[in-house]
Amino acid sequence: MPSFGDLARAAYCPRQLYYARGEDRTLPPEVRARKRLAHRYPELLTAPDATLRSLPVERPPGAYRDALERLAARDDWDELIDPLDVDVLLSGKDCRGVADKLLDGDPPVPTLVSPGSPPERGVWTPQAVRAVAAAKALAWERGEEIPLALVEYPAHAVVRDVRLTTRKKAAYRSALSAVRALDGPPPRLREGDKCGACDYRERCGVRTRSLRSLLGL
Repeated sequence: MPSFGDLARAAYCPRQLYYARGEDRTLPPEVRARKRLAHRYPELLTAPDATLRSLPVERPPGAYRDALERLAARDDWDELIDPLDVDVLLSGKDCRGVADKLLDGDPPVPTLVSPGSPPERGVWTPQAVRAVAAAKALAWERGEEIPLALVEYPAHAVVRDVRLTTRKKAAYRSALSAVRALDGPPPRLREGDKCGACDYRERCGVRTRSLRSLLGL
């Protein structure tokens, strides 16, 4: 049964998933440190500048505290800082994985914590697919519809809603189909930003263009 992470990789690039399979997926220390910030919001809200500068936050101290104050204005703030459960293994009909938090509610809300940066709006497509997977797995376990999941970006003190829209569910189904069909290296993507940021670009053999060539220099 594919994991939430498999689906997220397939949504990014099926070929990347092909190369990543079988590798050690232990989180690096810096990733774990960033994810731990999601459990320290009340403390960080009043932390001095020196403390915030010593932590892996991606905003200046004043801006980070301002972002936390905006976060504290959310209706689900109490649930974010005191979740119903943490590191919850969810097993659905088609996939399984871990939700970093499970927020109390009717119905409960699965939450994923990202060590990275959020886009200007919404969440990145692989993270949306992962969030839909978590919601669907929880729905299968609970026998009830789960229409919402969350993605937290604690290094930026940002939380984004992921509603299970028709488009997001279609992206999830497409990723699931790609994982199920993976029995050899899929075709390469056309060159682009995805390839330039991929850890497997040398093994893949894709040719990426330099900034100079992209600018026509």
